[in-house]
Amino acid sequence: MTGNGAPTRSSGAEEPGVDAKLPATVHIAGVVLRRMESPPSLACWTGYFPEPTGAVETGMSLVIEPAAPPEEATLHFAHDVVSHFDVFVDQALEYCRTRLRESHFELTTEELSWLDLPELPLAVPEATVWADQTWAIRFTESRLRLADPYGILVTFNGRQPVDVEGLDDEQ
Repeated sequence: MTGNGAPTRSSGAEEPGVDAKLPATVHIAGVVLRRMESPPSLACWTGYFPEPTGAVETGMSLVIEPAAPPEEATLHFAHDVVSHFDVFVDQALEYCRTRLRESHFELTTEELSWLDLPELPLAVPEATVWADQTWAIRFTESRLRLADPYGILVTFNGRQPVDVEGLDDEQ
């Protein structure tokens, strides 16, 4: 981060097998994202939100396809996601509370009753931001069958959730 709170790119030492033209780290609102090895067609940086001791780690990824350094607009958008992540998680949970009642999700009677609980059976949210400024929250843990084995994904258009899906082996 710069002194004015804007996101920054850092060059740093490159990881083996990672394109040297891409920054090794990206700093966004206190989150340090490190370049991960990925197919040549895309660039991916991953890191964790700073959390108090004992809290579950919350992950964040930034994905650029085709592979390129992140543009300023993408960095600023990712900064907005990180800065308001708690609000977005709450929105995603309420969106799931409503949308998962739809018959095509095929929740059991017991699972439907969980949607009425104060705390939904969705946990460990992770954010993924793409260069086209679409993004999603994936709840990596859930008791819902729909979430087996990779969680539930809530896709956003800007600041609004627009879709929810269970992630299975085919996705």
